[in-house]
Amino acid sequence: MPSVRTNPSPHGEILCVWVNCASEDEAARIAAATLAAQLAASANIHAPVTSSYRWQGRVETAREVPLLLKTRPGLFDDLARLVTSLHSYAVPSILGLRAEAAAAYSAWLEAETRPAAC
Repeated sequence: MPSVRTNPSPHGEILCVWVNCASEDEAARIAAATLAAQLAASANIHAPVTSSYRWQGRVETAREVPLLLKTRPGLFDDLARLVTSLHSYAVPSILGLRAEAAAAYSAWLEAETRPAAC
């Protein structure tokens, strides 16, 4: 029977941050700013999607551009503040999802991002 890791190595844990943007330009600006600030080590701008959501009591539909940022879990608050300051939405969707990464990838990510504040 394979062993189950109940206590994953913190070195292998990363945070994938999903942000839906109003346009490809907005996604590119946010990606560039998070990389320049070393709050993300990687940014992927995905193809546009159609999103449906409730906003101010109504169901809305919009074309959005998903942006995936990869960072350290301890940088989420700073990254979310920066994304919010650059985003055109009053309430941007900024979702942090913890993921277990290969050791070499998580070591690269750690080297390319600034240390998390204590």
